[in-house]
Amino acid sequence: MRQLDTVRFGLIGAGNIGRAYVKAFSSCSVAHLVAIADTNPRASRETALRAGCVAIDDLRTLADPTLVDAVLICTPPSTHARISNYILERGVHVLCEKPLALDVASAQMMLNTAARAGVILTMASKFRFVDDVIRAKSIASSGAIGDIVLFENSFTSHVDMAGRWNADPAISGGGVLIDNGTHSVDLMRFFLGSLADVQVIEGRRIQCLPVEDTVRMMVRTNAGVMGTIDLSWSIQKDQEDYVDIYGTAGTIRVGWRESKYRHRIGEPWTVFGTGYDKIRALQCQLDNFARALLGEERLVITPQDALASVEVISAAYEALRRSQWIAIGLPSAWSEESPAAAFGTGA
Repeated sequence: MRQLDTVRFGLIGAGNIGRAYVKAFSSCSVAHLVAIADTNPRASRETALRAGCVAIDDLRTLADPTLVDAVLICTPPSTHARISNYILERGVHVLCEKPLALDVASAQMMLNTAARAGVILTMASKFRFVDDVIRAKSIASSGAIGDIVLFENSFTSHVDMAGRWNADPAISGGGVLIDNGTHSVDLMRFFLGSLADVQVIEGRRIQCLPVEDTVRMMVRTNAGVMGTIDLSWSIQKDQEDYVDIYGTAGTIRVGWRESKYRHRIGEPWTVFGTGYDKIRALQCQLDNFARALLGEERLVITPQDALASVEVISAAYEALRRSQWIAIGLPSAWSEESPAAAFGTGA
């Protein structure tokens, strides 16, 4: 096996998120993009030309461990399990865009494949790597706002989903709940830890899609902390913040352009961040994954986190179908005693 000092990445998927990652790679210190593949050869060639790397026509070549050390998967969710398992079985690490899989069984199978191969598989979820989110977590953990009582998150905007694969349940696994909601669940777990149960209410389908386009998700932790998540492709709430955290002694607001906190109502806000930077978040995510492979850092999003995210979303859809609160299962049967744990997947 090659002695790693930098990590060579292959990219599968030259769509919008894949092209955003290409920009992020240009700022990475130890993660280097060497090859791109896409089902559309023209897209892979054009993106590879801009990235200064090679275009690959087939998955077998891209999964060759003599070419790459890791693969970033940016394809539609229905393909994640099949592509990930193929690459993992060849001894190549995988960073897979959210959602990790369409169901818990597929996600568990993917992690089991990685464990048998002695390589790392985890989920990409950019908001964990936003500077303001990281600072907000530090402020909350310091006790500056007291005990957290309520966590609110909102990802809403007018997006025409007609003809997009994100609204085709056979490809995406659902609608806005699995799409944007996967980010929401990962953010909530980052601040609150394990989640106990969930309830979901669907709004009127404005866009006449075969999937949900507006939902409200309610979550509780074992400690009794409440959480609400508003998701929509059909409304725009026009909020400056996408995360609001209310504690017994103060409030934190994480915003698109500015983040701030204060101890009590009436007291001045303390600004601690300058907002959301997508490319920087992607770059930090790539570098964290690469440095974990090099043994220099621990993964921010662990395999257990990735599986737990799928479990919460699966429970959320069950809650939506039954119109009742649904308990969320234990985070994972995946063991840190597996070979993959050697690559720094601890909490």
